[in-house]
Amino acid sequence: MKQFLQQLTSIITFIIILMSFHNTSLALAQSGSIRFNPPPPPADRGAPGNRGEGASRGECTQPGIPLTALVPSYEQQLNQGTETVTVTQVWALTSTEQPSFWFYIPYQKSSIKAVEFVLQTEKNTTISRKNITVPPIPGIVRVQLQNQETILATNKPYHWFFKVRVVCDSQQATTLNYVEGWVQRVNLDVSLRQQLKQSSPRQQAAIYAKNGIWYDALTSLAELRLTNLQDSQLIEDWENLLKVIKLEKLATKPLIGTNFK
Repeated sequence: MKQFLQQLTSIITFIIILMSFHNTSLALAQSGSIRFNPPPPPADRGAPGNRGEGASRGECTQPGIPLTALVPSYEQQLNQGTETVTVTQVWALTSTEQPSFWFYIPYQKSSIKAVEFVLQTEKNTTISRKNITVPPIPGIVRVQLQNQETILATNKPYHWFFKVRVVCDSQQATTLNYVEGWVQRVNLDVSLRQQLKQSSPRQQAAIYAKNGIWYDALTSLAELRLTNLQDSQLIEDWENLLKVIKLEKLATKPLIGTNFK
């Protein structure tokens, strides 16, 4: 009898510990901050990116934050003969066939003549070219691939360009400003897909971020924010996500999305 009670006590203690661990994990999943875990960038492709820090060709002099792509940027040191050069890689992963891209446009509507998004294969074949509606105010806009013919294949890099034609001065000609980078689609393993299926939208964003799937993490969180602009937790998540890629300066910029009014 004594031995039975000892065994029963041990089982109950184990269950209590297990439940405590489960509740703690659940609480962390529900309230913990979303953190992006950057994967290592690919080898240099000979096509450096520019998400906004570097001067775009023909760029207008613009105070404050320039035209910027919301995407990670990596600096790589490459040996070229006797010299070491720094190459900037603008690159991130997605798990979807038709991902969304997000850009900060700093210009007033009256200054913008046209906005265009171009997507190319690694061999410079254009597979998508679309005109983007000019936003009513400066802010962060969304470009979503919707043409059923534009489906990203897995494990292949695609080169994108986001171009804004502006008139900086009424006495000047139209100027082209642009940013450029890369996207690559990956397959998610079965366990990760199952985990995503059983998670809330905010938890999904956290899972994508933890596994280095930038485009999906950003889009998941942006969609939540667009329907809950005053949610303090989502505001904090947004800031934390952008901070990891050193774009926290954009955290307070208006999130316009694609539904312009």
